[in-house]
Amino acid sequence: MQRKLFNRLVWMVVSALIAILISATVSAQTDININDRNFIRVGGDVIVPANQVIENAHAIGGDVTIEEGARVTQTAIAIGGDVILAENARVDGDAYAVGGDIVRAAGATIGGSSQIFTEQGRWGMHGSRRRGIDGFWFHYLSSVAAHLLTVLLSAVVGIFILRWRPNFLLNLAETVREYPVQCALWGLGGIVAVILLVILLAISLIGIPLLPLVGLSVAIVVLLGTLGVALWIGEKTRAKSEHTPVQQLLMGLLILGLIGLVPGLGGLILSVANLVGFGAVLTWLLNKRQPQLSR
Repeated sequence: MQRKLFNRLVWMVVSALIAILISATVSAQTDININDRNFIRVGGDVIVPANQVIENAHAIGGDVTIEEGARVTQTAIAIGGDVILAENARVDGDAYAVGGDIVRAAGATIGGSSQIFTEQGRWGMHGSRRRGIDGFWFHYLSSVAAHLLTVLLSAVVGIFILRWRPNFLLNLAETVREYPVQCALWGLGGIVAVILLVILLAISLIGIPLLPLVGLSVAIVVLLGTLGVALWIGEKTRAKSEHTPVQQLLMGLLILGLIGLVPGLGGLILSVANLVGFGAVLTWLLNKRQPQLSR
């Protein structure tokens, strides 16, 4: 009894620290200035002023906005935000948005490839500010639609995995059940490692082509981990003897989906679920814990 109480207390403390870290990460802004022709910011937006010419514009945790008549000669990359081109803005090279969109006004051009890597594992009411493009309600409703579509697609993926490799998600759910604190810590460490890797790749410039691959890989891992968390939630709410793993997964996804509809708080709670799921996958891959399936 005392051990369970202690584990719950530790879990509450870790959750609080995670929430504080996420809030601090979002609010913190760090400029990495290589020179006057490369704009890189961690934890904020990058704005290329009107009619100005630069080489690269990168935002980690924010938007890249290229104002009217401005030009980026090489790459524009937003991780966790949008790449926004105003009228007659130009990107001569490639434009990437990891977990966001690429928005082009009339007359805006992208000379190279433009790719969007939606972060499927990140659920909840989130999104960037699109200045003067979308009204509040339009953006809110579009976010709701995107969230519901993400939950639906996640359900399809989860059912497929349960039919194809059932033990994979069952092991993730068991890992979360037996070692929640370890999963949270591994997830926290993994996110810090990913942030450091992204910063190093962005600073080096030659590693820029690898950023979409890193973002896509993290998105897949987070999605798989969150499915494991959803299955664990479904197991907690439905007796194993009465419902199949598919039914438990759908129940867990329904609960997470409803939580994601709550503005602000829902996104924070789901970020914690994503982080724990990320840590569960890392724990399983690194063989730090080998849960025994009680089935």
